[in-house]
Amino acid sequence: MTVSQEVLTTRPVTSESVKRGPSFLAKAFGITAVLSAAGSGLGLLRDLLLARFFGADEGTDAFLVAWTVPETAAPLLIEDAMTFLMVPAFSLALVLREERSAQRLDGADPVRQLTADTLPWLLGGLCALSGATMLWAPEVVHVLAPGLADPSLAVTCTRITAVSVLPFGLAGYLGAALRAHHRFTAPAAIYVAYNLGILAVLAVLHSVLGVRAAALGVAFGSLLMAGLLIGPFLRALRGGRPARGRAARGGRGLLLSPLALLPVAAFTLTRQSQVFIERALGSDLPVGTISHLNYAAKVSQLAMTTALLICTVTFPLVARALAAGDLAAARDRVEKDLGQAAAVVLVGTAFLIACAHPVVALIFQRGAFGPADTAATAQVIQVYSCGLLAQALIGVMVRPFFSMRPAVRRADDPRLGQAGRWLLDWYPVAAMAIGLVVTTAVGLLSTHRFGALGLAAGNAAGITTTAVLLLRGLALRGIALRMPQVLAAQARLLVAAGGAAVAGTLVARLVRAEALSIAVGGAVVLAVYLALGVLLGAHELTAPLTRGLALARGWRARRSVSGSRSAGEELLEEGTLPDGC
Repeated sequence: MTVSQEVLTTRPVTSESVKRGPSFLAKAFGITAVLSAAGSGLGLLRDLLLARFFGADEGTDAFLVAWTVPETAAPLLIEDAMTFLMVPAFSLALVLREERSAQRLDGADPVRQLTADTLPWLLGGLCALSGATMLWAPEVVHVLAPGLADPSLAVTCTRITAVSVLPFGLAGYLGAALRAHHRFTAPAAIYVAYNLGILAVLAVLHSVLGVRAAALGVAFGSLLMAGLLIGPFLRALRGGRPARGRAARGGRGLLLSPLALLPVAAFTLTRQSQVFIERALGSDLPVGTISHLNYAAKVSQLAMTTALLICTVTFPLVARALAAGDLAAARDRVEKDLGQAAAVVLVGTAFLIACAHPVVALIFQRGAFGPADTAATAQVIQVYSCGLLAQALIGVMVRPFFSMRPAVRRADDPRLGQAGRWLLDWYPVAAMAIGLVVTTAVGLLSTHRFGALGLAAGNAAGITTTAVLLLRGLALRGIALRMPQVLAAQARLLVAAGGAAVAGTLVARLVRAEALSIAVGGAVVLAVYLALGVLLGAHELTAPLTRGLALARGWRARRSVSGSRSAGEELLEEGTLPDGC
């Protein structure tokens, strides 16, 4: 629950909130979705160039160990922790600004005061964290990948990528402030700038610096990230009037609760620890294993990211229902999100299982990335795919947990003393920790025999365990899902996806050309998935199909009427019809 949502339940609606109607939110989502897709596409191109220039050897393994630093910092400082802390803080500061403006009070602008109180401390902490990572890079590499034969290259790359910690944190802060001001374009474009920076450095310096060029590109891209947001942020700050008359304390009525952020940060780090475990265990396996795991993860997560766009849109609805105490509405929305996210991610899962080999060959197999690398990466993708459903479901379920307790509130909020609810914030962390135990156990037991496939199986088993625990834990939050209906819906979609994967695999193997194999196999997967879903009565598939057919019939009807009018107009212009007609 964001501060702005909480305020709406207890305060009069402000002029600013009235301006932001459904059309504005739809436009903002459209811009965000398009720019996010562009960033993901450039990220895929980045991975393609990494594979082409460096293949999968000890050099790429060293870089990917170093890449763990920005991979950990990005979700913590940009996507999760900073967002949960600073979006509510700036939202409430904007509410206070509007209240002062309505009451014609002089004094310091709350938004500027909040920035002055928080930004210097943030920059100091980020500089210290970045410097510590550079200083202790050998120890970091040893912890992440103790089995590397020669860690010197990984240490060098880690020191370069550690630069990204500062701009990542600054980008997270500025992006949160801009979203609170209802400015979404620049924050959505940061990954476009990031990947363009990496691609530019790779293209120019890969032959000179080798894999160090990739690490330098990460540092340069992160600087572009933060630089993109500085201008819009300064323009947003100018929206407040300068202080006049007596100086008023900008933070009055605003209570920051940093402790409420700890579960978010802990969950993010715990979830990211899956990568640490894979790379630590993979460092003892043959050269290239870590690279195969990385390429497979990047391809597999595209399906999950697409599914999570659904709950990105509907999350405010869940938060608003929870803020109003309407647990039934929140439950209904979460159940729909679980079904819709599963419907999207499972068709992607079926496609990856059926067409993994031609997809990897078409995208990566060139330059130093050979057929053996393609086969190894494709097999890992097929095993990884078994955990994609659980990853998407976790993305849906974790939001109600963290929306129940924002990190900033009004000082007079009567719920501040309810400590029992704070303990529930740690449930996702505990569930993720148990999943990590499963991941580690399966990895240790299977890697000696199955290599990278054992690590991928451990990942899928661990994330599935976490998803099951979160399904149970939603009831503790007061969102008692109707489990028979939820599980029945998931089962129908799983059966449809299983049948589609089998049919798509059989067809894709009959076609040798990669592009044609992907096209034919994908078409078969989609057709069989939809057909089986309809036969099984999967509402998540039948409802969109019904609405789509209705829209198509309406469009054809309107076009028919329009066509008739156009024909009449043409006859009139030719003089065939009298003017009276």
